[in-house]
Amino acid sequence: MNELMNQLYVYISYFLQSWNNNVLFITVSSFFVWLIWHMVYNRLEILAKKTQFHWDNLMLCALKTPISTLIWCWPGTISLGFLLKDTLDFKFIWLNTLKSLLMIVIFIWITIRLVNNIEKYILKEKNKDEATVQAIAKIARSFFIIIGILTIMQAFGFSLSGLLTFGGVGGLIVGLAAKDLLSNFFGGMMIYFDRPFKVGDWIYSPDREIEGIVERIGWRITIIRTFDKRPIYVPNSVFSSIVVANPSRMLNRRINENIGLRYNDKNKITFIVSEVKSMLKNHPDIDANQTLIVNLNAFSSSSLDLLIYAFTKTVNWIRYHEVRQDILLKIIDIIHQHDADIAFSTQTLKLEPQYSGLQATKKS
Repeated sequence: MNELMNQLYVYISYFLQSWNNNVLFITVSSFFVWLIWHMVYNRLEILAKKTQFHWDNLMLCALKTPISTLIWCWPGTISLGFLLKDTLDFKFIWLNTLKSLLMIVIFIWITIRLVNNIEKYILKEKNKDEATVQAIAKIARSFFIIIGILTIMQAFGFSLSGLLTFGGVGGLIVGLAAKDLLSNFFGGMMIYFDRPFKVGDWIYSPDREIEGIVERIGWRITIIRTFDKRPIYVPNSVFSSIVVANPSRMLNRRINENIGLRYNDKNKITFIVSEVKSMLKNHPDIDANQTLIVNLNAFSSSSLDLLIYAFTKTVNWIRYHEVRQDILLKIIDIIHQHDADIAFSTQTLKLEPQYSGLQATKKS
């Protein structure tokens, strides 16, 4: 038995003396490790799907491709070392740095994939602020990328203290040269944190000719789609100096109408006002808890104007117009039920009796 083990040891030692045999052995080993990883992953995936906790699925999905890459690339660096050592007869110290670099890249890759998966998962749920979720995800990705870059530079022998000092001076220079870019960036940050609007909101500015639906809030610009389907690209810094109205967040929509009745119907106004007010209070689409006014409002040149002031429960633009139409038609029916009518624009010419007699005398 001892002789068999000694012969096997001698054979393996002889086999590994050649770099191509070493590379072949490492490649075959990597393949078997990769198969084991896939079997383990498939088993873990089945177990994760049976749980109600979704974060394990997101973590597994983030690990799959980076770990597979690590299984092939890490032995690849070892094989490269054997190849260069046999060919050039020289040990390359930077291969150790390459391995460290590989581990850093794999770690950053996993974290970014995890952040992306979490972002997609949260955005699938309803009642989530899309702009806030995207902002947090962008900040998280930027944070891990910066940490990865600093770690890589340290692995290559750069001094972080000197780098940060240089970064402070360089940041000042860049800030002065790109102040507009930075103002847009911080403007975008204020939009994310103050949240005056979000993606999907209808906004407009009385200070500028800006009105439409918010399509995207970026780090530099916000894209707004106007109602005639034209895109407007607004720098984020603009929103720090203009007034922005957000009709999407209104609680009610207002009906504000002036309806003119004939002067001949002045005795019927009290009854018409009472019935219109009762109709509005009992209407299913009118919010009776808000201000509701039906009163004689003005003496116009050819009509007695009634003020109709109420708020609908719906804020949907199309539904609002349907409710408003129904209200106006019912008001017309109430007016006609009292034998009254809407006033037309008219002029009354009054002739004085003396003036008429004088004219008649002159003609005779």
